[in-house]
Amino acid sequence: MSEQWMIRGASFGSCNCDWGCPCQFNSPTTHGNCQFASGGNIEEGYLEDVRLDGLNWAETAWWPGEIAEGNGRMQVVIDERASEEQREALKKILLAEVGAPGSNHFSVFVSTCSEILETLYLPIDFACNIEERTGHVRIPGFMDVEGSPIIDEFSGEPFHVGIARPQGSFEYEYAEVGNSNAKVYGDIAMENVNSYGQFNVTHYNQDGIVRTRY
Repeated sequence: MSEQWMIRGASFGSCNCDWGCPCQFNSPTTHGNCQFASGGNIEEGYLEDVRLDGLNWAETAWWPGEIAEGNGRMQVVIDERASEEQREALKKILLAEVGAPGSNHFSVFVSTCSEILETLYLPIDFACNIEERTGHVRIPGFMDVEGSPIIDEFSGEPFHVGIARPQGSFEYEYAEVGNSNAKVYGDIAMENVNSYGQFNVTHYNQDGIVRTRY
């Protein structure tokens, strides 16, 4: 029997596509390649008898072309507060060593990467308000990602738009769309300027998305 696990909590990420991100609609990327940086908090989670409640995680990845074409590079970061048991458990989830193949975004992205860099254990400052479309992922010396609402050029007010995925998604049921700015340093250096920001609940178990909305 495969290992039983579950994680649930807010997540926020930035990619280099225009607002809306064509990938969300099975269309080619805005610039012909993909680079993203994201993070999340586990409000509730476990792998077998190892609890993961309260821990933060982050990941960054880059592909030279479309994600489905492969040859990506990825690196994950685990909350330095995690115990050794928690580190091993969360690493298994983030690097898709547990769970049905292709059932969540961790698995899909890992499967399209030809290089997985060494897992890092660092302090992760994470915040996300999904409804307000605000958030950040800050890791000193490694990552600085900021999210904010898109501002309507005509009214000057925050512009509200979301993406619903009642079926077929390996990432979320519903995501709020916003603006993002990101800088990543180190082996997968990148910069996203006023690009797509995604705010959603990440709720997975060993079988895939845990659906509560649709």
